Amino acid sequence: MGLTYKDAGVNIDAGNRAVDLLRNDVKRTFRPEVLTDIGSFAGLFALDNSKYQEPVLVAGTDGVGTKLKIAMLADKHDTIGIDAVAMCVNDILVQGAEPLFFLDYIALGKLVPEKVAAIVHGVAEGCLQANCSLIGGETAEMPGLYSEEEYDIAGFAVGIAEKSRIITGKDVAPGDLVLGLPSSGLHSNGFSLVRRVFDKAGYSPERFLPQLGTTLGEALLAPTRIYVREVLPLAQKGLIKAMAHITGGGWTENIPRVLPQGVGAELEKGNWKILPIFSLIQELGEISEAEMYRVFNMGIGLVLIVAPENLEEVLLALSEARQIGQVVTGERKVGFV
Repeated sequence: MGLTYKDAGVNIDAGNRAVDLLRNDVKRTFRPEVLTDIGSFAGLFALDNSKYQEPVLVAGTDGVGTKLKIAMLADKHDTIGIDAVAMCVNDILVQGAEPLFFLDYIALGKLVPEKVAAIVHGVAEGCLQANCSLIGGETAEMPGLYSEEEYDIAGFAVGIAEKSRIITGKDVAPGDLVLGLPSSGLHSNGFSLVRRVFDKAGYSPERFLPQLGTTLGEALLAPTRIYVREVLPLAQKGLIKAMAHITGGGWTENIPRVLPQGVGAELEKGNWKILPIFSLIQELGEISEAEMYRVFNMGIGLVLIVAPENLEEVLLALSEARQIGQVVTGERKVGFV
């Protein structure tokens, strides 16, 4: 028969089996606006323009970064897809947008159908948490570019917002209040530093750590929290002036992005719980406090800025929210007291 694609390392039959295994997970995410089925060349999503006077599409894209290395070491692949969705939908949420649909891209050294199905199971779960539809994706087998055990995942989300309700932070003023919503852990940032710390300390993912109450691998792989369902209704009511998703760059890089010139954020340490995983990383790595806040979320995954007159209504809707500071006149940066 001569040389085949399979001989070169690409198994078309395995790809087809993977699609069969993930079909039900994907279809669970379909909203009524989805017009195509699995296997179409492109996904179709019908916009309901009756809900908006001036609809604006809002898009975001991201990956999971080197957190994937932990998933590979632990051989656990069914939650990493939640991270891929979360990194995108949380980013478009901070603009006041409702996520509509998501597409993923998975590249592997060797396509193992069950592994792909596990990854996409996580993607579908993330979409369900964000109330958006997984309307397409791509799985690429790339022998020679990745080792047989390696893979990468990225994706993008598209959402919609009323133009007059887009959140930009332009109206943030001194006296406004800064609130924080807890993270579920590290989320999906800082893992190159995290891996360096634990490799140097000789900690394996299987090691049980009493201070964490779980194994290291389970703590590190805790999926990124998705904030859409609880926060979006408040954004659509106009109760939030600005939001910051605490991802790469931590507190000191992300919060100033939503502040106008002439104001800064003054945050009060001790007003929220710093999770044990961060304390362990700082201790083992002998990392300065400034570097920790520049890299990690330190227990707060989403920051909201609200006017004082809206505080009660927002806290009533968000029982986990904590007031962690206020907006002050000054430089466009974060300070701690």
